[in-house]
Amino acid sequence: MRLAHSEDLAAIVSLTTAAYAPYTALFDAAPIPVTEDYAPRIERGEIWLLEEGSELAGLIVLERHPDHAMIFSVAVAPAFQGRKLGIRLLDFADEQARLWGLPEVRLYTNSRMERNIALYTAYGYRETGRRPNPYRPGWTVVDMAKPIDKAA
Repeated sequence: MRLAHSEDLAAIVSLTTAAYAPYTALFDAAPIPVTEDYAPRIERGEIWLLEEGSELAGLIVLERHPDHAMIFSVAVAPAFQGRKLGIRLLDFADEQARLWGLPEVRLYTNSRMERNIALYTAYGYRETGRRPNPYRPGWTVVDMAKPIDKAA
């Protein structure tokens, strides 16, 4: 895992677009992470890249807040899906929250991303609420959180 640099921007956009493509088709619109401007997030040090050899296999966008870490996006390149890299990225978020001394990791997802909700639930996240998506009328956001143990 390494922090993203400005020269990684095109690869981040490409991987995110490819990883979310099935949801773009399902929703008939691009999910929020696909439309995000990642340049400011790179500058703030919020994007970590997971490389397998010389290839970008996945990434996580993780925000640091005073009382929690917030996952904005977890994306695995289609060629690397099915290898539990998503779990490695979630593990990284836990480790980073621990290093930051934060008690929990939060995330939000679309209510129609049922496979992701099941994965997050199996990984220890609990649903904390549902709300209308303020940017996409008719879409519902599912908020989830996971407490972080002090010890690894």
